[in-house]
Amino acid sequence: MVEIISGEKGKGKTKYLLEKVNNDVKKSDGSIVFIDKNTKHMYELDPKIRLINMSDYPIDTTDEFLGFLSGVLSQDSDIQEVFLDSFLTISLADTTEGLSAAIEKLNKICSLYSVKFVLSVSKNENDLPECAKGKIIISL
Repeated sequence: MVEIISGEKGKGKTKYLLEKVNNDVKKSDGSIVFIDKNTKHMYELDPKIRLINMSDYPIDTTDEFLGFLSGVLSQDSDIQEVFLDSFLTISLADTTEGLSAAIEKLNKICSLYSVKFVLSVSKNENDLPECAKGKIIISL
């Protein structure tokens, strides 16, 4: 399942995402991963959550990012949830078509590996592609 937290920059998406991941880790019996563009929020995460800093990796396209994400999942079959802050930035899916294609691929990955993705997307709900609108859990 793919869930989206949408809203313009500065509306509180990251704060909401951090609260959600820290609450979910208390209820989870599997692994949880938090992927971000830097390590700024490292000390706000429960120590059980694995933080991946995307700036440490030479990813140049959305396809490379999705391949990287598949590699992360292949290394730990216990991953139940992956939280992706600043999704448009880290995934390089900055066009409507790119975002639609990325969500479609994430849906396939969810089906194959029973993992949930929670994305923070810096766009208003009205500016998201149709395939994303039904996945919004909160619009800020």
